[in-house]
Amino acid sequence: MRLVLPNPGLDLRIPSYEDLDRMDQEEEADGRPKWDNKAQYILTCVGFCIGLGNVWRFPYLCQSHGGGAFMIPYLILLVLEGMPLLLLEFAIGQRLRKGSVGVWRAINPYLTGIGVASMLVSLLVGLYYNTLVAWILWYLFNSFQDPLPWTQCPLNDNGTGFVSECQQSSTVDYYFYRVTLNSSASIGDSGGLHWPIVLCLLAAWTVVAICCIRGIGTSGKAVYVTAILPYIVLAIFLIRGLTLKGSFSGIKFLFTPDVDELIKPTTWLDAGAQVFYAFGLGWGGLISFSSYNPVHNNCIQDAVILSVITGLTSIYAATVTYSIIGFRATEKYDNCLNNNIISLLNTFDLPEDNITASDYEAALNRLNSSSPETVLGLDLKTCDIQTLLSEGVEGTGLAFIVFTEAITKMPGSPVWSVLFFVMLLCLGLSTLFGNIEGVVVPLKDLNVFPKTWPHEILTGITCMAAFFICFLFALDSGIYWVTLFDNFAGSVPLLTVGLFEMIAVVYIYGIDRFNEDVEFMVGHKPPIFWQIAWRFISPLIVLVILVFYLVTQVQEELTYLVWDPKSDEFPSLASVPYPAWINLVIFLLAGVPSLAVPVYALCRLLFICCKKTTQ
Repeated sequence: MRLVLPNPGLDLRIPSYEDLDRMDQEEEADGRPKWDNKAQYILTCVGFCIGLGNVWRFPYLCQSHGGGAFMIPYLILLVLEGMPLLLLEFAIGQRLRKGSVGVWRAINPYLTGIGVASMLVSLLVGLYYNTLVAWILWYLFNSFQDPLPWTQCPLNDNGTGFVSECQQSSTVDYYFYRVTLNSSASIGDSGGLHWPIVLCLLAAWTVVAICCIRGIGTSGKAVYVTAILPYIVLAIFLIRGLTLKGSFSGIKFLFTPDVDELIKPTTWLDAGAQVFYAFGLGWGGLISFSSYNPVHNNCIQDAVILSVITGLTSIYAATVTYSIIGFRATEKYDNCLNNNIISLLNTFDLPEDNITASDYEAALNRLNSSSPETVLGLDLKTCDIQTLLSEGVEGTGLAFIVFTEAITKMPGSPVWSVLFFVMLLCLGLSTLFGNIEGVVVPLKDLNVFPKTWPHEILTGITCMAAFFICFLFALDSGIYWVTLFDNFAGSVPLLTVGLFEMIAVVYIYGIDRFNEDVEFMVGHKPPIFWQIAWRFISPLIVLVILVFYLVTQVQEELTYLVWDPKSDEFPSLASVPYPAWINLVIFLLAGVPSLAVPVYALCRLLFICCKKTTQ
């Protein structure tokens, strides 16, 4: 039985196959630009999908969920959830030749809210994403000096010693939280604007505006650098990382699966959510990109290619990251061991070479059996490499603290620092190209601006408005706002948009019509795998993830980590509850985009009913 809801007037709203062939023959007959070549399109999609999350979010999730065990559900859901929705977005954009708003409005005007929701998510994610780019620019600008500024603590005001806040924590922590961000002790303590970050934000949005000023005409050229360079830099870091002491310990830790994690629902939920992040699904950028393709482009092949690249890149980036984490953990382990050895040598007045790292355990047992009270009084640290490897550093801390600390231990550290932050800059910019496309094109489709205004003006206005909104992230509490946006702006809304997209295509546009469209474009109908996935598997997976995510969020107390030198937990970040008013902000970030679809449909229905009544 085929269930397709009534959809009158559909044939009048979408171009016929004859129209599509005619548009393809006539250069820009439909008013839309074209890709210069297939490589430019693939690189743009790769750059959009492969972002900063591949460097810090995926490795952190691997660490949190049993190393290699997390890769199993991730790769399974990448095939069952990610690939089908990716092909759906590619195919529907290529068939209807419109952006995210135009596509869903053409299928049915009541579905315009899907495009509005995608636009809102793209805007919200783009705001905090370019703030990360601003931080990256700050570190990049400060990498052109030797020694690097985060290698040592600054002097205090009297010049008689070092700043106590730095001495109590570490140089990299202090440089990130105090020098770079001037972090306050709570999200409610806004402080003032931190002007170095404001200038970096101005530089970041200027770069984005220049690269996107003419849509894919300019961003399509930039991706040759921003999409390819990160792979080259990752390869350089992998080669360098493998030569560092302890790198294989990190890689072994990453690929050693804890199979008990596979039976935990949270492992599968996080894997499913990561697939959305990895592909950039629901943001609207991929629909816009595919609409610039030739009508008979093989979108099935594109979806498979991009899925393979995305999956392999996540594993590749995690391998590079854990080679560095292994080196950092080994450094900490060696320092811990050496400090303990020095304490034992000094206390028991032993010759310098009497205790070495290789026989430390035996020597400690010997001394502990002969003088247990003396050894107990030394307060020796417990040195365990596995504990150090499993110390999870989530999100931005992985890039701005773990990597920067490891880089300081490398010979020629400024060179490695410049390479690393150039790579992050490219990853951030190439994703932002898709975010800006996912905002500007829907604004044009919604006729927010006069149709006579050129694309350059729309892009400039969008980037200028975004720059001023980003002042929120330049406050002393800015890092806490970035974390809030990261946790909520791109979670529930993306899952909601993805679910509505599949329902719209399968049950409103009609899966049979969609199959015929794909056959017209690529020359054959989609195989049975895609049919089953679109109709049953993918919607069910997204629905389960969405429901479980909402249930777990409701049950958990909302907390966040703060940098507070007055806290008892300092130098560790203190976990504090969010203030009550933050629930309103969370609703604006996650609730408004998620509710855009039903609210828009309801408003349109009321408008039509009122119009009929007045007539």
